[in-house]
Amino acid sequence: MSNRRNPLIIAHRGAAVPVSHPENTIAAFRRARSVAADWVELDVRRTADGATAIHHDAHLADGRLIVTLERKALPPHVPDLAQALAACAGMGVNIEIKNLAIDPDYDPTQALSQVVVDAVYRADPPVSVLVSSFDIDAIDRVHDLAPSLPTALLTFGLDDPTAVVDECASRGHRALHPYDPTVDAALVAAAHARGLAVNVWTVDRPDRIVALAAMGVDAICTNVPDLARRIFETS
Repeated sequence: MSNRRNPLIIAHRGAAVPVSHPENTIAAFRRARSVAADWVELDVRRTADGATAIHHDAHLADGRLIVTLERKALPPHVPDLAQALAACAGMGVNIEIKNLAIDPDYDPTQALSQVVVDAVYRADPPVSVLVSSFDIDAIDRVHDLAPSLPTALLTFGLDDPTAVVDECASRGHRALHPYDPTVDAALVAAAHARGLAVNVWTVDRPDRIVALAAMGVDAICTNVPDLARRIFETS
């Protein structure tokens, strides 16, 4: 993701509409294309049989833990990564690997990183991909497996922004994905100085979208990609 006049627009979990286009579904990904999003962000988890589930939470809505289920036991609206990548053809895809140590499906072996890399290489048609995670070990593993595949560190709090930027860059990752309230011009400048793109999440307020664009962020992850597009087209 390189700098350009306006930040790239990343549709957060697709261009979701709760009833007609639920988040992280094929319908939401297709809608993202229809509202001219540049990229889609989606969440990937692992199943009991080593397959993938595009789902934010570790549990399904009915309470079942995804990692205890085989792929065939998942509801039809939960795609796997291959289906999601195909649905996002023509857009970039930010794949977030869900594997926090506090999660009930945490896997210290980072096996999901290999599954993600394999799915990206098999994607038909090929898509531009950026792999992110709050777990730096997960993206370290992706980087080890596929050094040419861009990776990004997700952050929530930033007690020491300089240290986080330095760690992210020194490990070979390409981008920092900070939580919106932690972002200011100094952080953007520091990350850019180390060669990192700055892709901010999750930003829905029009005034903040405009302010971040003025700071020179590289991408904005938003629940309202259609609104962001209108802002940029009229600015």
